[in-house]
Amino acid sequence: MGNLRAYQDKRDFAQTPEPDDPGHPSGLALRYSMQNHDATRLHWDLRLEWEGVLLSWAVTRGPSLDTADKRLAVRTEDHPLSYLQFEGVIPKGNYGAGTVMLWDLGWWQPVEPAARGLVKGHLRMRLHGQRMTGEWHLIRLKGRASDKGRENWLMVKAEDEVAGGPDPVARYTTSVLSRRSMDQIASNAAPVPAPRKGKVPAKVPVQLATLTEGLADTDSHWHELKLDGYRALIGLGTGGPRIWTRNGHDWTDRFADLVPALEDITAGRALIDGEIVAGAGLQGFSALQDAIKAGGPFRYVAFDLLHLDGKDLTKRPLTERRAALEKLLADLPPLGPVTLSPVIPGEADEALALICDNGGEGLIAKRMNAPYRGGRGTDWLKIKCRRRAEFVIVGWQKSSSAGRPFASLALAVQEAGGWRYMGKVGTGFDGEALDELAGKMRALVRKAAPVEAPKAETRGVRWIEPRLIAEIDYAETTGTGRLRHAVFLGLREDKAPRQVTRDAEVNMKGDPKVAGIAISSGDRVIFPRPKRTKLDLARYYEAAAPLMLQDAADRPLSLVRLPEGLEGERFFQKHPGKGFPAALKTVMIEDSGGPAPYGYLSDAASIVAAVQMGTVEFHIRGAKRDRLDRPDRLVFDLDPDEGLGFPAVRRAALDLRALLAELGLDSWALLSGGKGVHLVIPLRRTVSWDTAKLFCRGVAELAAAREPKRFLSEMSKARRKGRIFIDWLRNDRSATAIAPFSVRARTGAPVACPVSWDELPGLRRASAFSMEAALARGWAEVTPPPAQSLNAAVVSALADADRG
Repeated sequence: MGNLRAYQDKRDFAQTPEPDDPGHPSGLALRYSMQNHDATRLHWDLRLEWEGVLLSWAVTRGPSLDTADKRLAVRTEDHPLSYLQFEGVIPKGNYGAGTVMLWDLGWWQPVEPAARGLVKGHLRMRLHGQRMTGEWHLIRLKGRASDKGRENWLMVKAEDEVAGGPDPVARYTTSVLSRRSMDQIASNAAPVPAPRKGKVPAKVPVQLATLTEGLADTDSHWHELKLDGYRALIGLGTGGPRIWTRNGHDWTDRFADLVPALEDITAGRALIDGEIVAGAGLQGFSALQDAIKAGGPFRYVAFDLLHLDGKDLTKRPLTERRAALEKLLADLPPLGPVTLSPVIPGEADEALALICDNGGEGLIAKRMNAPYRGGRGTDWLKIKCRRRAEFVIVGWQKSSSAGRPFASLALAVQEAGGWRYMGKVGTGFDGEALDELAGKMRALVRKAAPVEAPKAETRGVRWIEPRLIAEIDYAETTGTGRLRHAVFLGLREDKAPRQVTRDAEVNMKGDPKVAGIAISSGDRVIFPRPKRTKLDLARYYEAAAPLMLQDAADRPLSLVRLPEGLEGERFFQKHPGKGFPAALKTVMIEDSGGPAPYGYLSDAASIVAAVQMGTVEFHIRGAKRDRLDRPDRLVFDLDPDEGLGFPAVRRAALDLRALLAELGLDSWALLSGGKGVHLVIPLRRTVSWDTAKLFCRGVAELAAAREPKRFLSEMSKARRKGRIFIDWLRNDRSATAIAPFSVRARTGAPVACPVSWDELPGLRRASAFSMEAALARGWAEVTPPPAQSLNAAVVSALADADRG
């Protein structure tokens, strides 16, 4: 959490209109603004949301899109989040006296870890503002400070498609929200609405695409990216902009974050067709739903123009409509919140392969000489990389787990005037989604089933009115018409249930088998760089099974699942649900809500069975299933502050090893595959979890007491700056730690790998081993020590101290 003391000490809030309220963090992405400040000298104040405050720099002469320009940016005091949209006049005699204009507003995205960049003095970021976009650098100057002791930085534009554009300082001279000039703000003039002539054009039925198996004829069609968002018509005119869903619902208030950018479109009247997706680097339909709840960020991708300044363009060919759309949006900043859908002329095979390899939706083929026709037709065709569709929820299956309102949802589609049952979906829900769905379904309960379905499949289902629409990702439809490996992505509110019909199915190839387990969607890309598919992951785990099972066998585990790959949704799953292959065996464990099933690994097939269900990471408990009340391994996880490099973690691991040796315990080291090191202690099964946890806490507190500037034994992020948290909390009956040879759900697919104490000093990072490297080395020179007993005298002393 940033410190606002300097900000508050410099201001008399009885005199200045600047906000005193600390504000609230954003819900999803990091916010950004830039304010033009006419104080002693005219400058631009850059504000970046970070850890509960706005990091601030005063940029002399304003930002430049010329990569050769290096604009001085003086680091100033942190500002409260409520300052983000401040605009007004700071009276004379007050700190910073002068006129403040809100010059830009949006979101920002660290290209590299921001905490590390701030410590190193080089912050790489992407700006997703209404005016400032693309990649930028903030670079701290060494050995030079301002006359008031502030840090001097440089703000430099990175080389990208935005670089070299028109000078933004000269181009934008009014407020991004109120549209007022500096003089108008100084005189407290009323906000100026964007000039529009005439009413907003009437909304029309949107044109829809028909599913096809292959790319279209490139002599008559071009291809565009199939987007994963909400279809939306934008109406511009007096009283606009208005944002309508494909069904004509006015959702302007839900997407209010887009309105200022839409107001920058210069047309008097227009009707634009496009798609709203999650912005600021976020991807996927689930990310868009989160953005709607958080109020942004959004991006509007325009692909058609239906009306312009009194002229109906729907009867014109697509090529003419596109040319008019490009001209209309020409003055908007590249990569901004309103952009054009890229057109892929000619052959699109390579583009489709690249999109599918990176987890995209697919392509839309559009007939170039066709007019715009509302409804579904063959002028627009959709080519999907994978199956994703909408289904109507017709009921729910009660859950046996306490606190979970339902186990799965029953799904159907409209077909031949009635409903066709399509099976169930039982994965993809987080806690918030479970509660939201349960509340909506309770209000729709009905006695009879709205769909004909086999009783054997739907025994115990509580039926509801078919009014809720779910977005579902699935592998294929079985011969009996059921969805296979379905994953819930979110609710849709932009369609009516009667519109949810079944698309034609694409032919599927036979599923390859790994360790006897059929791997569906084996070509799905889990890690984009280096490219690793689901089948690659299954084959790695089959090969790694003998190594992994040495330490992970017979331990209850939790799974990190990424059904859509690294760029999609991920969730932590403790209880294997229905649909998991039988090879992943389960053991019933008493939880706070009663007995519940937990998976455990027994052979290669059990590991691959979890991979088939989208698992990437395996986290194991510290006890085996035959004696859950007695731990047989202890783990200390060294979790560094983001600003610390790996050399500090290496040294800490060696020092903690020495401390444990003082207490009579040998340990072995595991690179976590993330940013830390685990010290693992094999233990005789002679003590309870309470004793083990007390001992581990005592060790962490002892290390922190000896070297408080290096270590802490509390989880607090706020206190971790420059230090390493010795995470002893993994030593609890229900806690887990990453399994040796587990792949991590991180860029590059690193592996948690055992290393010897002799080789640790020569390793440069905790993610040093790829899947291939981990298999090649195995346990190498690592020989875990035999099981040991805790020092009874030490445990007794810790117990006395705890009671004291």
